[in-house]
Amino acid sequence: MLDSATPQRAGRRSPTVARPALGVVLLVAGIAVVAALAALDTTQGTANVGAGAVWKALTGHADAADASVVVASRFPRAVAGLVVGFALGVAGAALQSVSRNVLAAPDTLAVNAGAYLALGVVSVAGVGLPVVAQGGVAFVGGLAAAALVLALSGLGSGTLRLVLAGTALALGLGSVTQALVLLFPQETQGLYAWNQGGIAQNGYDTVLPMLPVVVVGVAGFLLVSHRVDALALGDDAARGLGVPVRSTRVVAVALAVLLSAAAVTIAGPIGFVGLCAPALVRPVARTFPTLHRSWALLSVSGLVGAGIVMGSDVLLRAVVHGDRAVSVPTGVVTSVVGAVFLVVMALRMRDTGQTTPLEVTRIPGRLAVTLTVLGLVVVLAGVVVAAVLLGDAKLLLGDVANWLSGRANQGISFILDTRVPRVSAALLAGAALALAGTLVQGVTRNPLADPGVLGVSSGAGLGAVLVVTAVPAATTWGVAGAAFVGAAVAAVAVFGLAARGGFRQNRLVLVGVGVSAGLTALISLLIVVTDPFNATKALTWLSGSTYGRTWQDSLPVVVVLVVALVLVLPRHRELDLVSLDEDTPRLLGIRLGRARLALLTLSVLLTATAIAAVGTIGFVGLVAPHAARSLVGRPHARVVPVAVLLGAVLVCLGDLLGRTVIAPAQLGAGILTALVGTPYFVWLLLRSPRGAH
Repeated sequence: MLDSATPQRAGRRSPTVARPALGVVLLVAGIAVVAALAALDTTQGTANVGAGAVWKALTGHADAADASVVVASRFPRAVAGLVVGFALGVAGAALQSVSRNVLAAPDTLAVNAGAYLALGVVSVAGVGLPVVAQGGVAFVGGLAAAALVLALSGLGSGTLRLVLAGTALALGLGSVTQALVLLFPQETQGLYAWNQGGIAQNGYDTVLPMLPVVVVGVAGFLLVSHRVDALALGDDAARGLGVPVRSTRVVAVALAVLLSAAAVTIAGPIGFVGLCAPALVRPVARTFPTLHRSWALLSVSGLVGAGIVMGSDVLLRAVVHGDRAVSVPTGVVTSVVGAVFLVVMALRMRDTGQTTPLEVTRIPGRLAVTLTVLGLVVVLAGVVVAAVLLGDAKLLLGDVANWLSGRANQGISFILDTRVPRVSAALLAGAALALAGTLVQGVTRNPLADPGVLGVSSGAGLGAVLVVTAVPAATTWGVAGAAFVGAAVAAVAVFGLAARGGFRQNRLVLVGVGVSAGLTALISLLIVVTDPFNATKALTWLSGSTYGRTWQDSLPVVVVLVVALVLVLPRHRELDLVSLDEDTPRLLGIRLGRARLALLTLSVLLTATAIAAVGTIGFVGLVAPHAARSLVGRPHARVVPVAVLLGAVLVCLGDLLGRTVIAPAQLGAGILTALVGTPYFVWLLLRSPRGAH
């Protein structure tokens, strides 16, 4: 019996004995893979320096020319990629551990956006700072952004709320930085390309000063790792073990931002590494329980992060050859890969967000609704009059009357011939975006849905920027057609993936954010690789500018807006039913799938034509329907006209302020609407219960 039992016990013990050994083997294999990627990266580039020349440079036997290329450029690039990837992997793992949120990362907490804005302000001020001081500035900006996002979203309150808070804040901060880039092109030269994240280096002047910062950040995490392990048990259990919960979180977030700031200082924002690296490690923890310990998770996540950055750089330089590879930032590749990764996570994630009818705060009477509509008409008329009269040159109503009757002088005619089409484009684009947002929120029954948040605007922007940069002589209809194709592809991807399960909030919004991030990275790629003239034109267009718009630019918007209103207003009751639930429309004979498809197609057409006319303008499709429902209730017979009026007022007012506040310089209406929309979006998050997201 003893003889027969011994093999059974040995068989039961063997997996336990073998598992640590296998873990060591996998760790060594991972280090070998990262080292191989780094070695391969040093053989790639514009100069013809192969593996043999790299080895000779290492051993000191290379000729002067090859040694100069390898030592001054190739090695620093590889070292920068390893340091940046390791720092971001550790930062992402730490943020996810202390927030208990698998989507927490330097990107989703707007750390990169805060650091970008802080460095942009320093650039505009003309202050020359050493590398360490630049890292300090990036740290302050990133820490402030992360603190605000965590304060808005709360810890452990759900993935959707954190992603929405981070996305909204990143859009707002990015709009401010974009305004600085457009207003101060000389002082911020190269800042946009730097923001895409590139590990190209000229020596070790940036890497070496940041290396001690990374070491301090990692060492700090290792020292508090046992406290972070306790937080995984829950706040109450951690306090019972004597762990100071609040101070531990503050220290961990500060250290994560410190690592992110060091990475940003070295290479600019490298997107999604901090999100992907820990997510790739966690499934392995089921086989190797040691990875549930924070020190192990942080270390392996750092290794995986380094592998992601080096692998992305190797892939980039293998696909894009010659001088073009130098101009394409590595961060574009990681952003596209990370966007796909975010979409996959959203599809696999359990969706706890409930799809409920859109909120109703009050139901006013007909008289109140009529007065509201009349009041908005008066406000819109006032904004239009102000927009026509004010600008770099102020006019009088008599000048407008003379222009309409054909009796104005040449100067007045020139001003109004250029200004009135701009005002018209802003009005029509605002109305179209507001109607598109109303349709999307109604069909998806999601009060957080918006063409911008859901990637439709980014798709339209990608199509339009592709035409603007590749075919500068393209007509208005050509740009509008490209924008529609881009918006349609993005919409099919987002709504198709989110349709499973009935457009629930978590899946819809997270898929939309992922698709939007990937398309935005591709837009950045187009701008970076094109010539400076087209890049400036594309950046101006992306800011939502009405500069140089003609009546032809507004014609596609007029056609689509009129058709949409003619189709939607008579069928407002059908839209009301679709926005209620899944069963009621079917019981009343409405083909839900066909109705959804028709309404979403209209929203895509409206978004595409609006963006083709005035560029990307964010938050209008979110703010206008929300404000309309708070004013007149939920019935779409009331919401549609009020939202259209509000959208027209918002964009026209943004365009007016952009043309007058800092005249003769100008800011795009999209920047102004983002500055207004971000606080409004934050206010909506604060109003909504934390458990709802």
